[in-house]
Amino acid sequence: MRDIVRILTAARQLWPLYLGIVLGAVAIAATSLLMPFVIAAATDIVVSMAAGGPGTIASLMWLAVALLGLSLANSLISNITGYWGDLMATRLRRILSVRYFHKLLRLPQRYFDNELTGTLISRLNRSITSITDFLQMFANNFFPMLITLFAVLIITAFYSPWLAVLLIIIYPTFVWLTALTSKRWQVWEHRKNDHYDVAGGRFAEAIAQMRVVKSFVTERGEVDRFAAHYDDAVGLTAQQSSFWHRMDTARRSVLDVVFFAIYAILFVQTAQGAFSIGVMVMLIQLVNMARQPVASMSYLVDTTQRALAGSAEYFRVMGEVDEPNNPLEAEHISTVDWSDADPVINFDHVDFGYDDGELVLTDINLAIDRGEKVAFVGESGGGKTTLVNLIMRLYPATSGTVSVHGLSVADVPVGVLRREIGVVFQDASLFSGTIRENIAYGMGEVTDEQLTAAATRANAMSFISRLSKGFDTEIGERGVKLSGGQKQRISVARALLKDAPILVLDEATSSLDTKAERAVQAGLDELMEGRTTLIIAHRLSTISSVDRIVTLRDGRIDEVGSPAELATTGGIYAELLSLQASTRKADKARLARFGIVR
Repeated sequence: MRDIVRILTAARQLWPLYLGIVLGAVAIAATSLLMPFVIAAATDIVVSMAAGGPGTIASLMWLAVALLGLSLANSLISNITGYWGDLMATRLRRILSVRYFHKLLRLPQRYFDNELTGTLISRLNRSITSITDFLQMFANNFFPMLITLFAVLIITAFYSPWLAVLLIIIYPTFVWLTALTSKRWQVWEHRKNDHYDVAGGRFAEAIAQMRVVKSFVTERGEVDRFAAHYDDAVGLTAQQSSFWHRMDTARRSVLDVVFFAIYAILFVQTAQGAFSIGVMVMLIQLVNMARQPVASMSYLVDTTQRALAGSAEYFRVMGEVDEPNNPLEAEHISTVDWSDADPVINFDHVDFGYDDGELVLTDINLAIDRGEKVAFVGESGGGKTTLVNLIMRLYPATSGTVSVHGLSVADVPVGVLRREIGVVFQDASLFSGTIRENIAYGMGEVTDEQLTAAATRANAMSFISRLSKGFDTEIGERGVKLSGGQKQRISVARALLKDAPILVLDEATSSLDTKAERAVQAGLDELMEGRTTLIIAHRLSTISSVDRIVTLRDGRIDEVGSPAELATTGGIYAELLSLQASTRKADKARLARFGIVR
């Protein structure tokens, strides 16, 4: 329960609701407990009058009115407390969900490389839903029941210590037996959740890439794979539920025997004159009220176990190490003292490797001056994109120093660093919403004049102006309603509007046809003007116009020089030039290994 308490403590701003729920539970318990006393008094009067003893109809009617008043009060307070419980659960869900998203946005890119998007979403829904469902159930039902239970034990002890002893023995014994059962239950639950996470992750991937699924006719394979995880979850549930209910049957049978003893004692002592008929009726009602938590104990424990599993998953994510100097934690720092001197970008003996420890880049030394256009060439997977990722500090260098404007990227708040860098990716990476929202993404308030200027320079106004709603046209998830060339021109316009001094073009036109590429390239030429530009290109014609080419071989810098210089050295670039004119299949395959197309 420690994680549940942590969650309630973390959402301490809800304390007025917590207090209201506690007070409401006390009031509900009080009205519930008073009813058996009223019924007991009425029963004794009825028995007395039936035997010709004292008692009046008026007194019975007043007791009936009292019973009605208690019942109405109980209903009213129960519903008010239920409303507070519902409100608390929803507000808590909002707090936990926002904090979960806030946490994910603070995590380094490396974390997302190891997690499926659908898994993160599934974990959010399951963990937070299980937590809030438990607290809502506890606030609306079980908390008032617990207060009633303690009061029942005290009242019963006053009338019959033996009854109280039997009741006291029941609950810790039942909880202890349930806890033993729950250890195995938790193992099955975690295994089921793993299947749900993988299935949810694959589901999100398939939906996001439905064109690929349909193009390769893999619908059957996808649904079979998805169903297989749920089949495994069904099998685990069968084992889990069978074990749980066998144990629950045994527990309940023991309890039935205990309650048989309690009722037998009540009946015998009443017959012997220890209690009046009214007191016996009252004690039977109190005992039944005490039995109710036991009857719902299985549901409570089941819900509690799900909440515990969910809270453990929630705090496992919340316990991940944040990206240093991330924008959400360092957003109060809006600027740093950049150097105006060259180099603008500098790699000083930089090594980099992923989690498996194998180095992708080794001993990188490179200085790039202001306004330079530098192209990176190397085989696919050779570290070209990794270099620019290190500049943006999407990943930290394993060793060595990467500097921008004279400052190590490890020491600069990443929000400030990344505002200095405009990026046009191979995938345009658009969001659902309007063209306006996508071009102005991350820019705050932007005027129509600024949007039009950026779109015009990106060669995008030609198609935007033909749309009925112009900049306010909805483009669908990931820009699905636009062509590849249109999406990429939106991406170029976004980078133009950002107006960052450093530009990264990561194979920005590789997925476009020739006509679309010419339109996008015109925008890119406009975008590169006057900026320090790093290019991962897929056409030698683009590479030939840069100031310097950096070739990478086996994660190391092989050559650095102008296109004219490297054309004659016999290195990678010279080899690519010679292969470009060849029609041999082997030469085409060699070009493809470098990501180069004709």
